Amino acid sequence: MHTRIEHDLIGDLEIPDSCYYGVQTARAIENFHITGVTLSQFPTFITALAKVKKAAALANFQLELLSEKKKNAICYACEAIIGGKFHDQFVVDMIQGGAGTSTNMNVNEVIANIGLEYMGYPKGAYKHLHPNNDVNLSQSTNDAYPTALRISLYEKLIELVDSMQIIYDAFDKKAKEFSDVIKMGRTQLQDAVPMTLGQEFRTYAVMVGEDIERVYEARQLVREMNMGATAIGTGINAHPQYSKLVESKLQEVTGRPFITANDLIAATQDTGAYVQISGVLKRVAVKISKICNDLRLLSSGPRAGFNEINLPAMQPGSSIMPGKVNPVIPEVVNQVCYQVIGTDTTITMAAESGQLQLNVFEPLIAYNLFNSINMMKNAFETLAYKCINGITANKEHCENMVLNSIGLVTALNPYLGYENSTIVAKEALVSGRSVYDIVLEKGLLDKDQLDEIIKPQNMIRPKNFGLSEKHKIVPV
Repeated sequence: MHTRIEHDLIGDLEIPDSCYYGVQTARAIENFHITGVTLSQFPTFITALAKVKKAAALANFQLELLSEKKKNAICYACEAIIGGKFHDQFVVDMIQGGAGTSTNMNVNEVIANIGLEYMGYPKGAYKHLHPNNDVNLSQSTNDAYPTALRISLYEKLIELVDSMQIIYDAFDKKAKEFSDVIKMGRTQLQDAVPMTLGQEFRTYAVMVGEDIERVYEARQLVREMNMGATAIGTGINAHPQYSKLVESKLQEVTGRPFITANDLIAATQDTGAYVQISGVLKRVAVKISKICNDLRLLSSGPRAGFNEINLPAMQPGSSIMPGKVNPVIPEVVNQVCYQVIGTDTTITMAAESGQLQLNVFEPLIAYNLFNSINMMKNAFETLAYKCINGITANKEHCENMVLNSIGLVTALNPYLGYENSTIVAKEALVSGRSVYDIVLEKGLLDKDQLDEIIKPQNMIRPKNFGLSEKHKIVPV
């Protein structure tokens, strides 16, 4: 194996010549055996880092701080990375000490060595294109890393919205399909009043739709970045015009409306945007998990449970009970949601633990935000395609449960009065007979009146009870 010798303040280190990363990346590989999850598994983050480096090179060239030859080499390397090449060279663990320095240097070294080959030099010939002096010019890890994090979050949150839209559309379609399926609504798991299965599924669509708006709002928080801050926000080692110029170059490179923070010192240490994004992710997870709980309840049985809906059968459910099929898709989505909810605490603690002018725990924040978004995206698409789209209703069973439910008496309350309704409900509960039969037996309503009242369309929406319409309340 051919190698090259590279040097840093620790000393010399032998690097395989096939590697585009350099000595500081190699140190990080040795130091951080933490998750086994490397930068290469987060391509959006890698391309965001390359976009930051390209924007910086363009700004530095315009300020005459970087030669055209070096600028072209850096841009060539960045464009190759943005295009999906060399991602296997991003090898440092996502969780690392140093506030992301190892990540930043991994990027600097890979770009430098790609650029060197473009210029006709061997890897490691840094006197011609240096990872720190040229690729990292006018930057620090403390502005390059969080800016790339924000760029990647801006894109990842749109991916999440797209998966949520798939769920919304699936529930909305089922709401229309089930619009005529009358069923019993429940509160505290007890029979309440009738509704339609379509109304129930429409509620799920509305819940998801509201959270799509919350994710869009959270996405706007990451438009503000701190490029030009360098180490702590004072802009040391950067040209006075660099900050504003790199803002326009970043907008040009990304095609997104990123803006420079008004106070770079505050922006360099403030991780509040990540806390809020994590909170929104937790909100989405809580609501989706609640919906999955409902789907599992509504499909429970099939003989000894609610059995109002059927979930698609995805796999055998037991190694010992023949014929058993479990709600595995809602179950796996529940578990993803629990992970996201727990991760929110990790992100909160990492943000709170920042000290003075920098939060060194941004790698942990980045890792967990990316993981949460990726897991949610995959889980939501799975939920839509492998569960919601294939749900069917047990219409006759739902209708029978309404007619046999004591909760039906609530719909009769405006006609019978509370005292009469209570008597009917109590007798139905004790005897096991239906409310329908008891009302007819006691002569409280005739059959035509009762049938009119319990028509589905008359029980599932507000109704005006005028004197001419309301049946005279007769004491039992």
